[in-house]
Amino acid sequence: MATISSPGLATNGLDVKSIISQLVALEKRPLDTLKLQAATVSTKISAYGQIKSLVSALGDAAGKLTSLTGWNGVSTSSSDSKYVSATAIGGTLPTTFSVEVQSLAKAQATASAALLPVGGALGAGTIRLELGKWSVSPASFTPGSGQPVDITVSASDTLTDVASKINGSNGGVTASILSDASGERLLLRSKTTGEEAGFRLGVMEGGDTNVASAGNTDATGLSRLVAGTLVTQAAADAKATVNGIAVSSATNTFASTISGVTFKAEQVTTAPIEVAVGKDDTAIKSNIAEFVKAYNAINQLLQDATKYDSKTNSAGLLQGDSTAVALQNSLRNAIQSVTSGGGAFSRLADVGITQQLGGDLALDSTKLAKALAEKPDDVKNLFRNTGGGSANGLAVQLKALTTNLLSTDGFFKSKDDTLQLNLKRNGLDQARFNDRVDAFEKRITARYNALDTQMSTLNGLNAYIAQQVTTWNKSTG
Repeated sequence: MATISSPGLATNGLDVKSIISQLVALEKRPLDTLKLQAATVSTKISAYGQIKSLVSALGDAAGKLTSLTGWNGVSTSSSDSKYVSATAIGGTLPTTFSVEVQSLAKAQATASAALLPVGGALGAGTIRLELGKWSVSPASFTPGSGQPVDITVSASDTLTDVASKINGSNGGVTASILSDASGERLLLRSKTTGEEAGFRLGVMEGGDTNVASAGNTDATGLSRLVAGTLVTQAAADAKATVNGIAVSSATNTFASTISGVTFKAEQVTTAPIEVAVGKDDTAIKSNIAEFVKAYNAINQLLQDATKYDSKTNSAGLLQGDSTAVALQNSLRNAIQSVTSGGGAFSRLADVGITQQLGGDLALDSTKLAKALAEKPDDVKNLFRNTGGGSANGLAVQLKALTTNLLSTDGFFKSKDDTLQLNLKRNGLDQARFNDRVDAFEKRITARYNALDTQMSTLNGLNAYIAQQVTTWNKSTG
């Protein structure tokens, strides 16, 4: 910024700084237009970003209507879900069946004999945990496919230390300690239920690797953990009958007994529980309603942005923007299109979706429900048929349109590139204009500084002449 180097003019009644400031302000006026243009472009970038987001939401809504999953919704019901609850995957055929639960799945649980003294060391050795299945008669254990887990116990370890090591061993069981009047007991429980999820605890002392040898079961040292151990709950599968046929499950959930249906035994039943699976149009209706809502959101935004209000003489941000109008027309044409793959239905209006004044869609829920009840496959084909060309369903066509618009070389990328380029050029124009204004300010400041110097010289000369005249007058008086 140029500065005034001499106060001469200012002392002669001229506010030089104010004069220069006003001249610079006048020179800068065209810059306001550039700034307004930049603000408008930035606002358009934001507006198109919002439109892009809404088009993406419309594409997602259309995608749900092209997905088979959304059209295969089913509902399940139980005559008493306190005893048996049930769910079914989409596409499961309607069915009913009867369930009776005889027993629930159980996890094996054991309790050691009481150990004294409380808090005392147990003795050195190794604990071995094996997962597998117990046979009741004769009592025998069949190890599972997994490897046994060996846990090292030091001579100073207490029952608390042992329980902590078991819990940290990933051995398939949990350990806790029960204290009563007779001492401490080690309680073990399988992490999972079912006959195949039983376990066996053994100990090995003094280098003996056979858990069944007498030295490892004699109720001395570490073997006190196994001698006298009680099975407080045997591992068991859940038992039930489906339409009178016996079935079992390692858990209380029967996931593969009935195709597509999962039912869970909540309690032992006292009477048969009826489970029913039927078609459910709730998801379809919800997806269609979301589709209508998503389209209306875009239409309303484009309608407001491109309109001209003659009453207020005000134009929308994108009024006259040919690309915005083209986008609006493309979406409306897609909504109004006709498909030959919908059977009895070829237009959205056939199933209760009509276009209103202004372009918004309105959904007649009653008409849609009637179409779904009477011709569900035709409604599905109206939206998701993939026959190609005009046979494609309307949701398929709209999904393709939105995918194209949102692609890396599509409408929105092209529009954003153009607007960003305009904004960049505007920034360069502003920078060049500011440089020109700075140069102008320096020139006029230099001129006023030069004038100020000259005026100061003249003022000095004037004072000198006046002094000489006064002196001369006195000498001649």
